[in-house]
Amino acid sequence: MKKRVISMLLAAVMTVSLVGGTMMTAAAEEAAEGKQLSVQVGPDPETIDPALNSAVDGGNMILHAFECLLTIDENGQIAPGQAEEWGVSDDGLTWTFKLREGLKWSDGSDLTANDFVYSWKRVCDPNVAAPYAETVLGMVEGFDEAIEGNLDALAVTAVDDLTLEVKLSSPCPFFESLAAFATLSPVQQATVEANGDAWAIDAATYISNGPFMVTEWVPGAYIIMSKNPNYWNADAIKLGSIKWNLIEDSNASYSAYQSGEVLMIKDVPTEEIPSLEGNEEFYVEPIIGTYYISYNTQVEPLDNPLVRKALNLAIDREYVANTLMQGTYSPATNFMGPGWMDTDGTEFMDNANGGEPYMSATADIEGALAALEEAGYPNGEGLPVLHYTTNDAGYHKAVAEYLQQAWKEIGVTLEVDIVEWSSFTPMRRSGDFEIARNGWVGDYADPSNMLDLLYSTNGNNDGKFTNADYDAAMDLSRSTTDAAERSAALHEAEDILMAESACCPLAYYNDFWLQSSKIEGAWHSAYGYWHFMYADIAE
Repeated sequence: MKKRVISMLLAAVMTVSLVGGTMMTAAAEEAAEGKQLSVQVGPDPETIDPALNSAVDGGNMILHAFECLLTIDENGQIAPGQAEEWGVSDDGLTWTFKLREGLKWSDGSDLTANDFVYSWKRVCDPNVAAPYAETVLGMVEGFDEAIEGNLDALAVTAVDDLTLEVKLSSPCPFFESLAAFATLSPVQQATVEANGDAWAIDAATYISNGPFMVTEWVPGAYIIMSKNPNYWNADAIKLGSIKWNLIEDSNASYSAYQSGEVLMIKDVPTEEIPSLEGNEEFYVEPIIGTYYISYNTQVEPLDNPLVRKALNLAIDREYVANTLMQGTYSPATNFMGPGWMDTDGTEFMDNANGGEPYMSATADIEGALAALEEAGYPNGEGLPVLHYTTNDAGYHKAVAEYLQQAWKEIGVTLEVDIVEWSSFTPMRRSGDFEIARNGWVGDYADPSNMLDLLYSTNGNNDGKFTNADYDAAMDLSRSTTDAAERSAALHEAEDILMAESACCPLAYYNDFWLQSSKIEGAWHSAYGYWHFMYADIAE
């Protein structure tokens, strides 16, 4: 519900945004001087409020405008951010972060530990409805009371202006990664409270603390982030500004790249990929994540796991990944794919299901028909027309058309609804769909990051899957201090979701994009983000 309000506000304040963007302050105009890097990572973001965002495109923009207590460096390692020192008590329950001296907001006002206290409690506020709240703060003491409205119960305290103390209800071995995750970015209390949801949709009120700050915003066209002169490491920032071109059509992105108007595009037309093989500016790199289908498990006939199983079995994932997606993705036979790490340091996928894939990479039509018959729909007879919702970018439409053909083989009629990106994600989150394209790219390498998606109360549980045994396994994984027991609990959770066909894994993600050789000092992470903050443009 909250996300739909944000999207409506974004459209409603277009005029305000134009005014807020063009009437730049003297400081913003000065910061905007210098080289401008023009890129495309997506269309209009659903939101760039750190507490509300759960999309990669919005996350990439937030990454450049905000900085958390900790950051992830070019080698994927935890590094100092707003905090220059941190540590944890011997029992793993108390984390202490020491902030840098002299931290400032982009408007020049002081930033202190109290700003993190406010921001983390805001993530728990039921009126904010942050989708990641449970994932990033569920292990903090007092969380259950906080999400019921008693925000002061959350055990996050400013010992002084430079010291933040966090008490956990149980040890969390990856809490450093959470402290570097964008949802826990600080936001300025006075600005948020004065402007409500609108604070994050207007350049004039988008106060941030990262290397760049929003100085111009034209919805449907672009967002300009200029160098933030108040950032603690501003001297290391070489660019004067970054222009995020808000282009939804991949052909338009490609044209802008070919003309030199844009130096990097994420959305490459799929029909151009064969011609780009061997091009030194065309990149394909693996990321940790899975392209999957969400079933609305609260509506008939998708509330029947046998129907979901039949749909899963009828899909040829080899064809999807290697033909439809032209080898830019890999066929997914488990929910958790490559890159996720088990508690013993090995790959989680290697230890799943006795080392065997849960599903065949090719279609099992006989198995699908048997499941449908057991569900009471022999050869699909009696099934209503099903509806698949997706946005039209990359391979999404081609996958939707393939699903129509694949499921027709088992007697299922599928209609496809194409929805623009800004409306698609809030529609999916609110449960206003039957079957929908979905996907997840890891925020950190612990498998709980993705398995939490299917927890009954998780804000990103779009299909509303509910299973008491699944929740119990995830609860155990959060509370145990025994690494082997935690691993077993996480694997049990995946066993359950696959047995219940809670969703339908299709392919493992790779990012593919075009990037000019003129861009220097930028990097791409395994979490699907491009880091341009320390980039330069060769003359």
